[in-house]
Amino acid sequence: MPPSDPRAFAAVDLGASSGRVIVGRVTARSVGLDEVHRFPNLPVRVGGTLHWDVLALYRGVLDGLRAAGRVTSVGIDTWAVDYGLLAADGSLLGNPVHYRDARTEGVPERIRRTVPQAELYAATGVQHAPFNTLYQLAAAQGTPQLEAAARLLLMPDLISYWLTGVAGTELTNASTTQLLDPRTGDWAYALAGRLGIDLSLFPPLRRPGDPAGELLPEILEATGLEHPVPVVTVGSHDTASAVAGVPADSERFAYISCGTWSLAGVELDAPVRTEDSRAANFTNELGVDGTVRYLRNIMGLWLLQECLRSWRAAGLPHDLGRLLVQAAQAQPLRSVVDAADPGFLAPDSMPDRIAESCRRTEQPVPRDQAETVRCILDSLALAHRAAIEDAQRLSGRHVDVVHIVGGGARNELLCQLTADACGLPVVAGPAEAAALGNVLVQARAAGVIEGGLADIRALLRATQPLRHYEPAADRSRWNKAVARTPGAKDTVRT
Repeated sequence: MPPSDPRAFAAVDLGASSGRVIVGRVTARSVGLDEVHRFPNLPVRVGGTLHWDVLALYRGVLDGLRAAGRVTSVGIDTWAVDYGLLAADGSLLGNPVHYRDARTEGVPERIRRTVPQAELYAATGVQHAPFNTLYQLAAAQGTPQLEAAARLLLMPDLISYWLTGVAGTELTNASTTQLLDPRTGDWAYALAGRLGIDLSLFPPLRRPGDPAGELLPEILEATGLEHPVPVVTVGSHDTASAVAGVPADSERFAYISCGTWSLAGVELDAPVRTEDSRAANFTNELGVDGTVRYLRNIMGLWLLQECLRSWRAAGLPHDLGRLLVQAAQAQPLRSVVDAADPGFLAPDSMPDRIAESCRRTEQPVPRDQAETVRCILDSLALAHRAAIEDAQRLSGRHVDVVHIVGGGARNELLCQLTADACGLPVVAGPAEAAALGNVLVQARAAGVIEGGLADIRALLRATQPLRHYEPAADRSRWNKAVARTPGAKDTVRT
């Protein structure tokens, strides 16, 4: 396509706190994004169970596609591990349960009595997290909904099914379930059989770039789009799309996809399933073009988001820009917490839980909001450092630069602290890496661009604004702070 004739692609990007529909306009030499609709993602607690309001999300998707105008295709990415159950007639059997719900408490311990953790890791390469799909399904065994289910669809596949009437299971998201063998790219049938999990509930696997159907006539009517509009399978786990959107110029890079969660690691050609890797709680998730996302999950900006929500509810100042300026002036590394502490997983009362963690580890309790913010950002930088150092040690892949993509790329203080903690240069951006990865996989499927990940990344380097951060020469304060966070290397994933 000549530069004057861009094609438009709609990226449906659903995150833990909001959803967006973003239109990407692409030629062989340019790519630009336009967010046409944003809507909240507000979980709902009913009868003691925390659910996703998936019908509200779907309405937001339709509103966004209506605002998008004429597009060549649509691609969908969301968070991982959660799913919806369908009856034989295709109807939804209840709103999907949120991964932060407590229904899996005690389930991992029960599973380990049947399949020890080392065997689980050897079979799937997925790190332990109490909310993995495997544990959610084990928790649901014997429930009326699971007994009645004819089909299970992971969240992006559920949205795709409602748009097209065609069911499939996208590979990068399937690899987060702890039910897939990353070596073969197929289900771990023997493992599922031992645990009584029926893999026939999942529709056939499909890969980024595969067709996923076309918008149904009633969807075209509801959105005003013109037939035909194909839906293209993208890296439907948002981190898979985000890593595809990392503007690296060689394989010697680490990435941090930084948003509600920080997913930090390296890109490999094959999984690492050693006992040392399991003990370090690293996961092997599949990426675009047959890559492996070897990473550790860190609690991420969830800590900051929840503090802001608590302060807003209490009528306290909660302007993030002002708080970040004050945090930059606060004493560095005065107090740090373990960003992987499961005590931070649930919502509500985050400032109090951070204060209690400081008390428990005999560190000064933050005296005000700015010190709380500085504690969070220092702690995240330490967790980023630990993950990147461990990823290099365990994989044998040396890195020269750290790429921060996602919303965290806009947080200048966090980017600089990460560079200082890691002792490596940081390249920040693009902030919309997931949407870019989504759009560019669609554009490649449509023949607008060609090549592999290296070509996609070259296009991003040429077109996206990036910011560079050089590390401070002295890392001694960071080295001392590591001793105060003994759990900094034990983390969980979504």
